[in-house]
Order: sequence, then C-alpha cells, then structure tokens
Amino acid sequence: MPRLPAETGRVTMHHRTARRPQFFYTTAPLPCPYLPGRTERKIVTELSGTDAEALHDRLSRAGFRRSHNIAYSPVCPGCAACIPIRIVAGEFEPDRGQRRIQRANADLVGFEMPARATAEQFALFQRYQKARHGDGDMAAMGFYDYRAMVEDTPITTGMVEFRDSRDRLLGACLTDWLSDGLSAVYSFYEPAEGRRSLGTYAILWLVARARALRLPYVYLGYWVPESRKMSYKSRFRPSEVLTGGLWRALPDHAGRDGAPDQSPTTVLAPETTG
Repeated sequence: MPRLPAETGRVTMHHRTARRPQFFYTTAPLPCPYLPGRTERKIVTELSGTDAEALHDRLSRAGFRRSHNIAYSPVCPGCAACIPIRIVAGEFEPDRGQRRIQRANADLVGFEMPARATAEQFALFQRYQKARHGDGDMAAMGFYDYRAMVEDTPITTGMVEFRDSRDRLLGACLTDWLSDGLSAVYSFYEPAEGRRSLGTYAILWLVARARALRLPYVYLGYWVPESRKMSYKSRFRPSEVLTGGLWRALPDHAGRDGAPDQSPTTVLAPETTG
C-alpha cells in the first residue's frame, strides 16, 4: 500500500522497554479515503530495532495498524468514524451466509507463505485493483511498489495464498502474526470469482487458523459504519471494538442499525501503549 505522507509534527513518547525515545508524528491533512468531504490525519511511528515486534504488539492492542515499517492510527479532528475492530476467534460462530461461503470455497486450500512478493501474486493484485479500485492510488503501483508493501516489514509477517484444486492462485492475504492474534493487513482476490466472496472467505480462514493456534483475536483494522466499503467488518460475531480506550463487545444491533452507542475511539496514553 502507498507510504504515508511526510510528517508535519513530532511528539516524543517513551515506552517501558525502549532504550531510546519513541517518536510519534502527525501527518499532513489529506482527503479521507472512506468518507467524501472529510479530512484525515494520522499519528505514525517507526517500527525498527530489536523492540519492533513487542512495540507493534502493544500498538495493535491500542488500535494502531501497520504499513511497511510504520504503525499508524487516525487522529482526525472532530471525527471518530474509524473504529478499531477485532474478532473474538474462540467464540466465533459463522452465520448462514458465511457458512454458504465456506461451502462454496471447500475446494480451496490456504498456504502460509513467507512475506515474499511473486509475479503471480502481483498479476492477481493488478487484476483486483483494476476491477475493484481502478481510481485508487494502489491501482498505479508497479511491481517494486508491491514488493515493498509485502517485504518491507520489521515484524513476523506472511502471505496466505488461497489456491484451488488446479493450483490456481485465487486470493491472497498479507497477514501479521501477533502474540494475541492474526492481523489482516491487506487482501486481494480474483475479481472474476465474485460468487465465491473471497474477501469474506479469507477472514473466515484467518479465524479458523487463529483458533487452531489458540490465538484469541483476528484484527481487521478499522470498521467505518458510515462507509459502504468498510461496514462489512461488523458481520463477524462476536467482535470487539476499541472505544474510550477499552476493547468492548460489539452490540448485537451495531452494523445493522448504526454504530455502537459508545464514546469515540481514542489513542491510548503513552504508558499504556508502551
């Protein structure tokens, strides 16, 4: 995915195990990719050194996401539309539609591969971008941009490939392995196989894999109830959302008749994230 914009300010935060200060920056305002007419800003920090894995773990629990070697979280003035969400893997029960998707993809096998870009993956990535996000920045990515997205990682990351009985690559999901779960960084799939609902299937596979590994959560990034493209994340139950600095159960009605009736998402204090 594209790198984040240049930093415009700096805040120094200390986390307990670091030997040097951990610097957090705020990005310049940019148009929101999810909600037209709104502006987004992010707080970002570099993941590097021997403590990168542990820092990423803590920041993930604080609602941050990863892109390349950067962890980021939205800090948009006057807006809290982006809500961190994670599936409670051990208690997850697929609904009728999700069971149908599992049956439709019974011929697929998921392979856990190293975080290495391949020409086959990139060809699929290009088809997906052209069909689903033709006007987005990622549609213009070349192979070296794609390779950086996959391989520029300071933490434990892999690519899950989904192949059919003829060994065709139909989907892929760049995934981070955390101490308390799996984090879906970015997924893409064969646009000609729309009946399979491969995006949903990839999440269902990650939930099953987390359960097999006895990991409690699958992190899905940000749920944006007001965005049609991002609202689907609330369909996986039970889930938890980060609101008011705490992970709370997503109410049964949320995602069906609106966002949860809770306080806005906040970035946790430095001593909590660190």
